[in-house]
Amino acid sequence: MVTKMNTDVIFVKKGEQKREIKRQGRLYRMLIKSEKIEAIIAEIEPHTESRWYQHDGEELHLVLEGELEYTVGEKSYKLSAGDLLWHKSTLKHRAKNISDKKVKYGTIGTPPTFMVDDL
Repeated sequence: MVTKMNTDVIFVKKGEQKREIKRQGRLYRMLIKSEKIEAIIAEIEPHTESRWYQHDGEELHLVLEGELEYTVGEKSYKLSAGDLLWHKSTLKHRAKNISDKKVKYGTIGTPPTFMVDDL
């Protein structure tokens, strides 16, 4: 459960999430969702990819563990732990685990458009 300090601050302890969605080879944990921003931790099993996304806004991705190929538009980027990628969400995009180990990464998006029923 998310712990609220007051109406201006939200504090989330490790392992707590607002919502969790599992799909084949993928796990998404919604940590924060306000009217203007959201934060998600995603885990992708080896050699698994997300579906394509395209929507309004901006996204920032930070790889926490493993190696990730993130495609934005026609270009792919290889990210390792500590690497960061920002892009406009209006460009077609998806994440792909290109390794033999699970990848874990954080995404911050504005406005909040993730975690809909069609993941």
